[in-house]
Amino acid sequence: MKLFHLSHTDLDGFSCQLITKEYFKEGFFYNANYGLEVKLNLKKILSNIQLFQDEEILFLISDLNLTFGEAKDLNKNINELNEKGFKIKLQLLDHHATGQKSANEFEWYFLDTSRCAAKIVYDYILEEYNGFEEETRSWLSPLVDSVNAIDIWLDHETKNFEFGKVLLSMVSKVREINNVLFPDLNRDFRIHLLKESAKYLKEENGNINLDNDIHQLKKRFLMQDNVDDTIDNLSAKYLVNSLENLKEKLTITYKEHKGLLTYTLGSISIPANAFLVANDDYDFFIDISKKGNASFRADGKVDVSLIAQALAKGGGHPNASGCKFDDFKESIDFNEVREFIQNKLDSL
Repeated sequence: MKLFHLSHTDLDGFSCQLITKEYFKEGFFYNANYGLEVKLNLKKILSNIQLFQDEEILFLISDLNLTFGEAKDLNKNINELNEKGFKIKLQLLDHHATGQKSANEFEWYFLDTSRCAAKIVYDYILEEYNGFEEETRSWLSPLVDSVNAIDIWLDHETKNFEFGKVLLSMVSKVREINNVLFPDLNRDFRIHLLKESAKYLKEENGNINLDNDIHQLKKRFLMQDNVDDTIDNLSAKYLVNSLENLKEKLTITYKEHKGLLTYTLGSISIPANAFLVANDDYDFFIDISKKGNASFRADGKVDVSLIAQALAKGGGHPNASGCKFDDFKESIDFNEVREFIQNKLDSL
């Protein structure tokens, strides 16, 4: 069976994917916030599913309530694919009351406001697939209880609630690996931290001990050569190594100069400099935000202030500049972003 799992972008949503990863071991995972991200991810998943017509597929959505229109369209799309010979089981597991209308209409839309989504997914795996080995249950079940306590604001004075507060902060502050350029690595990072956190559940003052150790847990994940450094430098090295595998896809050109384009990376000074130093065949580095704000960096080979000025009346310094593209449209597809920027550069 092939698993396609779309989940929310918070503690509860990533905990749902920790659970399915523990059971299914592998699959195709996606994360979305509400609105446009949900629509675009549903479209992407439906396209990817069509590569597996001969296999049984579980399409699981967790911790996301679909609008009635989204649910209606998805139901129609899945039925049409199954009529063509696909074997897709669609299942949504959620706890947001705003999905009640959809839950009333569609059999696959399961809604329970008394549990967080992670608790619902955990119980679903137990009931539908006979669950986990006892060793896995011993740490996963209490971890899910902590997520449940904080996500639905349950039993404020309990150990689970206080531990959940630390988990909530930890997962929300994972910014060392970009979630747009490297969604799988970003997700793996969060899930790794959640699994490591489970080791603290049985400790006295485990929530405090975990809170004290989060920085070190992050550094150990990011450290690639067993050489300690600041977390900013470790993140930059990790990013540069990750970009090595993607740089052909991220490459853009301006006249005779080769550059690297990233999307929503943010705070690029350290990683951009590290990349340009490690890759002397690249002359500049551009990062663009979801709102069309662009940051430019260079290493003395090209004046990026002139590029920023020519592109969108921006400016700055020869090695550090910026501009804003008023005609930029947010996307989850990097190829669309790259095409937008490359067309701009080609027009200069």
